[in-house]
Amino acid sequence: MPLLVDDAPALPLDAQGILELAARSMFQLFSSVSQGMFLVDRSGRIVWVNEGYQRFLPDLGFSSVDQFVGRTVEEVIPNTQMRRVLETGQPVLIDLLTNKAGTFVVSRIPLRDDADRVIGAIGIVLFDHPETTLQPLISKFALLQRDLDDARRELASQRRRSLAVAGDGERRSKYTFASFIGSSPAAAEVKRQARRAAQSTSPVLLLGETGTGKELLAHAIHAASSRASGPFVSVNIAAVPDTLLEAEFFGVAPGAYTGADRKGRDGKFKLADGGTLFLDEIGDMPQSLQAKLLRALQEGEIEPLGSNKLVPFNVRILAATSRDLATLVREGRFREDLFYRLHVLPVRVPPLRVRRGDIPALVEALGEDLALRNGTPPPELLPDAMALLAGQPWRGNIRELRNVLEQAVMRGEGQSIDAAQLERILREAGVEPAAPAPVQDPGHAADAEDESRYLRPLAEQVAELERKAIAATLKAHGGNKLATARQLGISRATLYGRLENPE
Repeated sequence: MPLLVDDAPALPLDAQGILELAARSMFQLFSSVSQGMFLVDRSGRIVWVNEGYQRFLPDLGFSSVDQFVGRTVEEVIPNTQMRRVLETGQPVLIDLLTNKAGTFVVSRIPLRDDADRVIGAIGIVLFDHPETTLQPLISKFALLQRDLDDARRELASQRRRSLAVAGDGERRSKYTFASFIGSSPAAAEVKRQARRAAQSTSPVLLLGETGTGKELLAHAIHAASSRASGPFVSVNIAAVPDTLLEAEFFGVAPGAYTGADRKGRDGKFKLADGGTLFLDEIGDMPQSLQAKLLRALQEGEIEPLGSNKLVPFNVRILAATSRDLATLVREGRFREDLFYRLHVLPVRVPPLRVRRGDIPALVEALGEDLALRNGTPPPELLPDAMALLAGQPWRGNIRELRNVLEQAVMRGEGQSIDAAQLERILREAGVEPAAPAPVQDPGHAADAEDESRYLRPLAEQVAELERKAIAATLKAHGGNKLATARQLGISRATLYGRLENPE
């Protein structure tokens, strides 16, 4: 409602009078635009509640205002932090309060006298049902909180590894989900799938092009699983000669063949017992070994080379490949039964070209890593250089991006890297640079739009929500103002005031 009318008295000229009028006006404003408001005195007793707050009383167990007023705030409002405001004199401008009446976004503001002593406090309900009205912000906060938790776990893991002996540390995971850089929709989805896979005990098959981060995700899945305290053992099948793979997997009995270690040697299955075995580039496994691997997975036991004894093991299998296993199965180059044994929880890791919005964050992380390794300041990419990187197809994905960035750092004369430097490096590698592209992932457009709605003063957001609520309720009640006021928990006078002065 308007603060000034034609027949209102003249505004006081002295400063104290203006302050008193401003205080009354602000009090009326908060009382009218909030979902509810109440006052407590210095002792913490409720002395007043406005009309909006009264609609919460039945849910709090009170049938009338008289039953509510006069009681201590802790007695009538479960989980309130109002006592802390009274004792410290410090306001709590934004907080979440949950009790049997629901979940609310609230403010708590101390009241002071002329001597600056706390004489009471105001409690304001800014939003009720914040899970609906503030869902975009809550979702973003939850995502940030989860990434922060991942980062904390990774730091703790790094500290543990630094204290471990070298031989033990080699069998631990090196990365967590915080190490998988990116917040694009594609990156968020693969992390969601991988987190779910971490909670299972079934085999996981990581699919994707070379250089997308499959090995990093394997480490992260192990670190987030119930086997995190056990060993993480990795074997790159493509890097081991076919003739040595069986011994690499199953181990060698003492004196199994000429030149063999007299003490024998444990294989990867034995080393990974109680933990996770990561089979990288599983699509390169020779057919002669596929049947033996399938039998080991089915029976849960292995037979070392040169031994006639079966050795039980307890490992969780993670596998990865950049090959199209389904095609290999159709061509008869990969056993169908082994494929189904591994293809229980498939996680497809997206290529970099579909998550271009993550390139700035990846460049920053890779640059910091290069700086740490070389003892130099992190590189600074100029806007044209970043746009050029965002436009490349990146057949080698993150591994190729790192190589290009490292070359630019090593060959540059200063910290700044421009597009011309990157174009030379790409052409020397036989890659024709693509046209620069916007850095922002198109998938972020909706997120940015949602976020911008909340980057405004709180009063504007409250007013907008209030207008929408009144319009929707009026429509639902066919324009009946009395029914609308009752539904909204406000008086008809308040409703008329909002309709006349929507701002």
